[in-house]
Amino acid sequence: MAWKSIGINKYENFSDWYHEALREADIADVRYPVKGMIVWRPYGLKALRLTQRILIELLEKTGHEEAYFPTLIPETVFSKEKDFLAGFGGESFIVEGTGTKKLNERLYLRPTSETVMYYMWSMWIKGRRDLPLKMYQVVNVFRYETKMTHPLLRVREIMGFIEAHTAHATREEADQQIGEGIKVYKEFFDRLQLTYFIVKTPPWDTFAGAEYNYDFITVMPDGKGLELGSVINLGQKFAKAFDIKFMDTDGSVKYVYQTCYGVSERVLGAIIGIHGDEKGLFFPPEIAPIQVVIVPIARREESDIVEYCERVRRILEERGIRAHLDKDPEHTPGWKYYYWEMKGVPTRIEVGRRELETSTVTIARRDGGAKITVKLDALIETLLATWSDINRALRARALEHLKRLTYFAEKCEPVEFRGLVIAPWDGSREEAELLESSFGKSVLGEIVESPIPLSPPTQFVTCSGKKAEKYALLGVTY
Repeated sequence: MAWKSIGINKYENFSDWYHEALREADIADVRYPVKGMIVWRPYGLKALRLTQRILIELLEKTGHEEAYFPTLIPETVFSKEKDFLAGFGGESFIVEGTGTKKLNERLYLRPTSETVMYYMWSMWIKGRRDLPLKMYQVVNVFRYETKMTHPLLRVREIMGFIEAHTAHATREEADQQIGEGIKVYKEFFDRLQLTYFIVKTPPWDTFAGAEYNYDFITVMPDGKGLELGSVINLGQKFAKAFDIKFMDTDGSVKYVYQTCYGVSERVLGAIIGIHGDEKGLFFPPEIAPIQVVIVPIARREESDIVEYCERVRRILEERGIRAHLDKDPEHTPGWKYYYWEMKGVPTRIEVGRRELETSTVTIARRDGGAKITVKLDALIETLLATWSDINRALRARALEHLKRLTYFAEKCEPVEFRGLVIAPWDGSREEAELLESSFGKSVLGEIVESPIPLSPPTQFVTCSGKKAEKYALLGVTY
């Protein structure tokens, strides 16, 4: 029996395609009896950990150190910054006691970690030599999402949250840190072959307790926008709320300036949704749990071919390549081809009698590119070159995906479009409301970087006829 691919067009029915892909590829099981909380299967968790490893590497390279802070936050600590309390208080889970005892003070399950971290920072930061302070942690956070939940994309337990927090002596140093955070995220998403807009969110939609923030926005096959990550300038709001001060070199005592930025497992959901196709998943080689699957083309009695495959596997593993040898005797090579393509394995090695006798292997690509037969001593070099080609192809496909689901609106005229909208804007709330009324989508922010070339906005006018100064990105989001 041949393996059945996902067989659903993700642009026509993304929800069914996505849930089928998560289930069939063993990414996650959504049947846990708490809404918005999923069970990670080993294969999916491996992909997540490999994805996280890239960001952790980039954070460590830029001087961030890993720490850990508790999950439970006392209400007196959680409520110190009023904007933060207003922004997160309504979606935070609260622990009031045990099965038999009521607590003296309510405890919040962290929706994000500013309050718990900064409570401690006020005790750690004393002088200029303590700055800059750059930390990150990899934790689960909890939010009572009121929107419809979607596995990985919008959940109530964010299991793989990597949040970084920094403190600085001056406003200028904090602004420079924002630039570094953006650079880190750009490299991270670029290595995942994702395409995105960078927007500066409008003041009325800024992260609770922040001065301004930048969001990385992409779009899923159903046309909904997805925030991949945020880089946030907190200014001195939290420093004043938590009394985080330092003595400067001139002897004066000052409040610190702070930034933070975070990425969750929704980035893996973006990878699945954007790179996948009707066959199933398609992992970029760097995060594929299995980078190469080896499929023997042999009858049961041809044990020499399987032994040769074992040799190939050892060569790969000695070079740190994640390889799997599929020796299952119950399924045909054709069945295995389809099965591992559905699981998103980027490359396959086929080994039959011809390969055994010529000390070669045949490399097949997940994207259907031409097969290559190479000698064993050229295997690693050829694989690495093949992966580079696959990355370029994935990047190009992701850009076409973004273009397909992005509409450029020269005029402020209603249009039915399933996706993101780029429109001329002057930055004002009044014009934003006119845009939202015209297109039926929210203004996500001012576009500061676009993978799609844009003409100068000044050649267009806004909804009310004013000269445009910038472009707004609009969308319906998860």
